[in-house]
Amino acid sequence: MTTTTGRTMPGGAGATRARPARLLCSLLIGLALLALAVVASVTFGSHPTSFADVLGVLNGTADANTTTVVESRYPRTALGLLAGLCLAVAGTLMQGITRNPLADPGMLGITAGASAGIVTATAFLGVSGQWGTVWWALPGALLAGVLVHLIGSAGSGAGLVRLVLAGAVVTSVLTAYVQAVTLGLPKVFDSYRYWVVGALGGRDFEVLLSVLPLAAAGLLLAVLLSSALNALALGDESAAALGANPAALRIGGLAAATLLSAAATAAVGPIAFVGLAVPHIVRALAGVDFRAQIAFSALVGPALLLLADVAGRLVLRPQELMVGVVTAFLGAPALLLAVRRMKGGT
Repeated sequence: MTTTTGRTMPGGAGATRARPARLLCSLLIGLALLALAVVASVTFGSHPTSFADVLGVLNGTADANTTTVVESRYPRTALGLLAGLCLAVAGTLMQGITRNPLADPGMLGITAGASAGIVTATAFLGVSGQWGTVWWALPGALLAGVLVHLIGSAGSGAGLVRLVLAGAVVTSVLTAYVQAVTLGLPKVFDSYRYWVVGALGGRDFEVLLSVLPLAAAGLLLAVLLSSALNALALGDESAAALGANPAALRIGGLAAATLLSAAATAAVGPIAFVGLAVPHIVRALAGVDFRAQIAFSALVGPALLLLADVAGRLVLRPQELMVGVVTAFLGAPALLLAVRRMKGGT
């Protein structure tokens, strides 16, 4: 596993704690950015509208056509908020617990598990439509996450390195299965290819409601563990001396990351780089305190995902570029910057 020096390690002892005044200023900026992203998401799209049109819809003075257009953007905005929050918080937990600045939710096999669930349901059970897709993506993602945890924690050599290797193995096997089925059954591929890119459009509030309990459980667990995870950042021996159980904290944190990742992936498909890039931004704003990191992740993640979705709607208007493609383009520089920060690591 990649490790870093205390200066660059996520949550490492060499990092600095942000001052209260700086935290408050950053929090206000984050709230403003999130509000701007929400307004932009309901204002801009393939059909030109303005902020005045949105206000008209809200106060009931807009015409029927404008009202339909603006209201059709509400579900994708809500999904962007939920998915961005889930992926960002999951990435923050992953990087903090594993002390690997390149860790992201895909490390747990969540994406591959959701893909396998969708392909299985489409190919062998005749499931179709967004509602059926979500219900089969969720168990696929959760089962893959549980399998990775079981393999990674089994035997005397259990540890973070073994967890990463287990995630790689499960992902490889499930990816091979998905490719075999989709290549052999073209109709399955036609249904699967839209989901696998990652998009906020084409979904309604039913999708959000179906994954909301899972997301809420993961976020609640992350918040409850946030204080104790600060002790884990000091090292296992220091955490134990402070009365914490390092193994239990890692299991709880990874379980929270699994729930959050599964909810986001099932709802909108695999969205690249959000879980990787946002934690780096958050640590620069919030310092090493996990409580502050989770709070900032809940603001920055949704804001960046919504702004990426808006950019995808505008760049090829009247066509749309799926948000998964946009985040991949934007996330590549973030990955390069993360690698550069690791130059001093071993």
